[in-house]
Amino acid sequence: MALIRKKTGNFLEDFRLGQLFRHKGGRTVTEGLTAHFTDFSFTANPLHRNLRYAQRYGYEGMPIPPGLVMAVAFSQTVEDISENARANLEYIDMRFGATVYVGDTIETETTVLGVRSSSSRPELGVVHVQSIARKQTGQIVLAYQRKVQVFRHEPDARLDEGEVPAAPVDVELELPGYDPNAGYAELAHLSNADTYFEDFRPGDTIEHSRGRVVTDEHIFLTGMLDNTSQVHCNQTMIDRDPGRYLGGKLVVYGGIPFTLCLGLSSPDISDNSLGDVVYRTGRHTAPIFSGDTVFASTEIRGVRDLSRRPDLGLLEVTLRGHKFERSGGDEKRVQIFELERELTVKRRSHYAKS
Repeated sequence: MALIRKKTGNFLEDFRLGQLFRHKGGRTVTEGLTAHFTDFSFTANPLHRNLRYAQRYGYEGMPIPPGLVMAVAFSQTVEDISENARANLEYIDMRFGATVYVGDTIETETTVLGVRSSSSRPELGVVHVQSIARKQTGQIVLAYQRKVQVFRHEPDARLDEGEVPAAPVDVELELPGYDPNAGYAELAHLSNADTYFEDFRPGDTIEHSRGRVVTDEHIFLTGMLDNTSQVHCNQTMIDRDPGRYLGGKLVVYGGIPFTLCLGLSSPDISDNSLGDVVYRTGRHTAPIFSGDTVFASTEIRGVRDLSRRPDLGLLEVTLRGHKFERSGGDEKRVQIFELERELTVKRRSHYAKS
């Protein structure tokens, strides 16, 4: 009988330019998964919580929040792309497409766009990829690029270094049509009265009032999403070589503060949104650990009309997440996350006036 030690996931030297991964498994979005993450993140938009409201707006059911769509699609890529990563560095051009409902199945594929070694840390390098997630109809629900810091397995292994261009992807946010006879105003009391397009002013920054502590539940939440990266759940691995990993302890999967920041901001920013269009760029600027409390703020960068939709406007914002650290009796605010976000927002003139 043989003892077989499996190597799971890919290391830096395993990636090849142009390589296509069709990720295993896929994930059918269940009611339990949706309820758990919507409640955990304090998501406020009634589209994601109230079936009567969602159907009034022309949706088949309650649409899945964009943060959860991202977390499900992203997690499918982990085993092949970032199982052996140290950190996720950047999200790039994350665009949303078809609406996702409970019962839809998301499957994802990823193309390797770039590989490069690190000049300062030879045991690490950066892998640049493009991922596309589709549901069972073949429609794209999410397309994005990301850069991830990955460990080498063999110090002297040859790398397939370089960069190839990303393939063009045709994806546009699916929106329900506007019906002047739908009686939207009858349900206007179910969302906040001060989060319509007319309420936002460029230059303002909104400090969101709620915070949310992240406990060891992050391990369970990560498992719910099928994210298998060991830096989020393997304490023995961390303890054996703590200097190799961020903070020398389990780090919270980035999709959790990502989703949480979106949820914490939702009462003030997206309570009257019909969907997120694109995240131009995003990055985790500091890690989150069990016991940290996440807070968020949003800077309003711009407002503009949405083509062919006089009932909606496009809101351009920068979402920032932060935590507080104490040292010697002093409290320091530490930014943990930043996201350039564009979302559709209803106009009061069309949706709240009888």
